[in-house]
Amino acid sequence: MVKLIDVHAMRELLRRDGVQPTLSGLRDYLRADFARWRDFDKSPRMATHWPWGVIELMPVSDGRLYAFKYVNGHLGNPRHGRQTVVAVGLLAEVASGYPLLISEMTVLTALRTAATSALVASLCARAETHCLAVVGAGSQAEFQILAMAEVLSLTEVRCFDIRPPAMAKLRANLSPYGLEVEPCSSIEAAVAGADVVTTATAVKGHRRILRPEQVRPGMHINAIGGDCPGKTELDPQILEAARVIVEYAPQTRIEGEIQQLATDSPVTELWELVAGLSPGRHNEAQVTVFDSVGFALEDYSALRYVRDRSQALGLGEEAALIPRLPRADDLFGAMVGAPPAGSRPRAMQGRHGGD
Repeated sequence: MVKLIDVHAMRELLRRDGVQPTLSGLRDYLRADFARWRDFDKSPRMATHWPWGVIELMPVSDGRLYAFKYVNGHLGNPRHGRQTVVAVGLLAEVASGYPLLISEMTVLTALRTAATSALVASLCARAETHCLAVVGAGSQAEFQILAMAEVLSLTEVRCFDIRPPAMAKLRANLSPYGLEVEPCSSIEAAVAGADVVTTATAVKGHRRILRPEQVRPGMHINAIGGDCPGKTELDPQILEAARVIVEYAPQTRIEGEIQQLATDSPVTELWELVAGLSPGRHNEAQVTVFDSVGFALEDYSALRYVRDRSQALGLGEEAALIPRLPRADDLFGAMVGAPPAGSRPRAMQGRHGGD
């Protein structure tokens, strides 16, 4: 039997555990898995692009468990009442090849993306960090802000979005969590004096959401909106002057902000920070950028977490997706069997007499 975690089970998990403890738990799993980076068989995700969107498969394995995620990105979906991004993930046992867990990952991807952002901020942001600015108040924004609030001493949160209703939505959703979000009239107003800036926009193209003159010394930039070829948010001058952290360089050079730079531009992979091989920042004035595109190891961590928490909470259903066979070599007998009484198999109907 395969454990199935659908959206109802995921909602119940969040209700019972709480979103902030879930984000903290995911961050711990991420830290543990990135610390053993060399154990994993890694590759850039497989992406198929069309003019209207992209569908991707993201596999990874440590030789014990195998995980992959199916995820899309269709920017025109909201015009038809559909989400821009949806995802489904699977966790399997390598020894047998049997799937163990199938989970919704639309919500889980938002959670693990936010938890990863918070993990990097905990390693890169200055100790005296109080003001967070978020550019883009879409589906990621609430998760990002709550995750950052777990690792930073925030006293001020600002946001800007070209859609005022999106900012109103963000304020309403976070107010019960004791977080007052200040809507701003421009990007300049939102990021002025900010210690950490998260860019989370969805518009495709080489955009310059954040410009060099808006960046102040010591700022940490969490760039999560640029995640495919031809889609960026930061002015390349920011990247050239900053310390850039990436998840997996071979993938990020194709999809991330650094696609705008030379292929040998210096970057540091997240695992190096987690393992203590490299500092998050070299001094208080250094600008740090997390060029986040999302990597399969994060989905592996998230699926492990959901497997463990759903088991502890008794959530999810057992789905019969793998046939149980009396004999391992008799798939036909177990699933098809004899034909209905009175029927004659077509293969035995030959030519007779004058046919």
